[in-house]
Amino acid sequence: MGHGHDHSHNGGAGHGHSHEISADADRGKLAVALALILGFMAVEVAVGIAASSLALLSDAAHMLTDAAAIALALLAISLAQRPARGAFTFGLKRAEILSAQFNGATLLVLGVLVVIEGVRRIINPPDVEGTAVLIVALIGVAVNLAATRAVAGANRDSMNIEGAYQHLLTDLAAFIATAIAGLIVILTGFKEADGIAALIVATIMLYASYGLLRDSGRVFLEAAPRGMDVPEIGKALVHQPGVVEVHDLHVWEVSSDMPALAAHVIVGRDCDCHAARLQLVEVLRDRFGIEHTTLQMDHEGGDLVQLEVNCQEGLPRIRA
Repeated sequence: MGHGHDHSHNGGAGHGHSHEISADADRGKLAVALALILGFMAVEVAVGIAASSLALLSDAAHMLTDAAAIALALLAISLAQRPARGAFTFGLKRAEILSAQFNGATLLVLGVLVVIEGVRRIINPPDVEGTAVLIVALIGVAVNLAATRAVAGANRDSMNIEGAYQHLLTDLAAFIATAIAGLIVILTGFKEADGIAALIVATIMLYASYGLLRDSGRVFLEAAPRGMDVPEIGKALVHQPGVVEVHDLHVWEVSSDMPALAAHVIVGRDCDCHAARLQLVEVLRDRFGIEHTTLQMDHEGGDLVQLEVNCQEGLPRIRA
């Protein structure tokens, strides 16, 4: 049987260089956001304690996780840029997915804690200094707008960047809710507004957490990238000239910007399997955006397999 095992990873030096430039730009934007968050967090903690505001204190805790999320995202970018070596044949690209999963988990835990405390404060509302809460919350809106805008300009196709962005976005929404609560306390004296605002913040946290945990979990479970139709990919391959059958088709994500595919392809006895492979690689790249492909090509029939050693690489080269 004619047999070939072909691997293609299209990209080259220019492709890798552009990723490095993009990663450096993302790192700068994350660093700006981190500086803004850390500077304001200290102010918010002090005022939250003085004003006895759960909305401010819960948001300060959320800002701490924002800072941790951004710092972790910065670390993950550095790790993901390391070249493949030794046992890590894909490098450390999944460090970005670990970062996204951590961000989702911290949002989940914080959301649950804020729900519990928010309910307690609605039942037994403490005295809240509405003016201090309003002033700090409005400043927080401005700071988080700047930080969110910085990270929004980064590559949010990266699940790692998206995780940090979701932290900042939920924090922005929290400040808006807190400002409204402070205004209500000032105008009406309705102290329960602080606890209600905290529950709104918690709801946003839990929703963002679900999205991050779902998407990062899909990557770890080797699911196909979201929106990618695996049966459609199989049909597109088998409809190419000379292709008789496609099986053992696997599509997964190494990282959020690196989909991969492996398949066993049977072609006709008289088909040029190498030309067929190049055609399939082109289809996968142009139609589905998959550049990292491993295609095992076989001919129909029972031809013998001849092995030839590649002296340069010391690896067996399988020929028809």
